[in-house]
Amino acid sequence: MDRNRLFWASRRGMLELDLVLLPFLEQVYDTLPEGDRQRYIQLLDSEDQDLFAWLLNRNDPDDPELLRIVQIIRDNTGLQE
Repeated sequence: MDRNRLFWASRRGMLELDLVLLPFLEQVYDTLPEGDRQRYIQLLDSEDQDLFAWLLNRNDPDDPELLRIVQIIRDNTGLQE
């Protein structure tokens, strides 16, 4: 996915998600290994309600691959427990 499409896919229209995903994309995404970049792209296919719950530590995704990228986002955006 090219950078412009990734930016628009990261904009969710929910302020709380935008405040997490856009800074992560701008500041961390480029430093990730390719596998984690692919996990981020996969994560963007999730429903906003699920993303909100996962990123704000309300619950965790069942998929260990998604859990990995959610934890990376939490760790790099001040959302860790």
